Amino acid sequence: MALSLRRKPKKPTKFQQAAEGSMTLIEHVRELRNRLFIASLGLVVGLIVGFIISQWVFDILEGPYCALPSSWIDGQCRFLVLGATDQLVLRLKIALWVGIIIGSPVWLYQLWAFVAPGLHRHERKWAYVFVAIAAPLFMLGAVLAYFVVKHSLSFIMEAGVIGESTQLEVTAYVGFVMNMILLFGAAFEFPLLLLMLNFTGVVSARRLLSWWRAVVFLSFAFAAIATPDPGPFGMTLLAACISLLYFIAVGVAFINDRRKGRGKELYEGLDDDAISPLAEERVPVGASDPVEAPTAIGSPAPVEKPAPLERRFDDMT
Repeated sequence: MALSLRRKPKKPTKFQQAAEGSMTLIEHVRELRNRLFIASLGLVVGLIVGFIISQWVFDILEGPYCALPSSWIDGQCRFLVLGATDQLVLRLKIALWVGIIIGSPVWLYQLWAFVAPGLHRHERKWAYVFVAIAAPLFMLGAVLAYFVVKHSLSFIMEAGVIGESTQLEVTAYVGFVMNMILLFGAAFEFPLLLLMLNFTGVVSARRLLSWWRAVVFLSFAFAAIATPDPGPFGMTLLAACISLLYFIAVGVAFINDRRKGRGKELYEGLDDDAISPLAEERVPVGASDPVEAPTAIGSPAPVEKPAPLERRFDDMT
């Protein structure tokens, strides 16, 4: 029995079928269903892990509060608990937040695998770069938020009408810290948005640099609203970080423009209302050729009289 050495052609993957546009609408819907199911499994696994380590995460979040002398009673750091189920609900919330972070590689990959076939090859490459930069920027903003809360909480509590003997409700305190972390992390993604606009050709580096006054002003205005500390420390720190990241993004945009040759176009530097110079070419006009006399048109031939109806067809038709 002869053996064939030819390999069977490999069946194209779902990614290749979606990129080529050979998938039907039903196949797209099925793929979306499967990817949502896998993403849900990743979130469930992350939720279970988050529930296990929720106590450790809470010990980190309570650090700024427990650093205050007013939070210690009988040698223990104590919070106010108003409801019987508040502690359990808080643990579930922490588990959900941690589960979203732990399961992010799974659900982000499923989202990317569904969207990526519709992008070009160079767009996929830059998307990988932007995602790789976005994660460290968010973590940097989260660390800064924790640092600001740690140094601002003492001033906030001591400056109140009650004084240092203030205790906080545990659910409100943890929600306040998590909101600050999310807010600062999202603020640190602003320079990445500017880079995306530059890399896609929407704005140039010179245009981004021309916005520096407005960006610095909006950075301080946003920091004044976002930071809980009414003093200048937290506001100045956040605004300075956002402004520094903005100027770094502008520097990267200048490098990208130089690499792509932007600013050296043929019509760069010309006003939109400038008249295009056209070379004047004069061609002498000579005498025209003589026109022949028109010829007479003969009269039309007479039209024959149509035959009677019974003579138009033969016996077969």
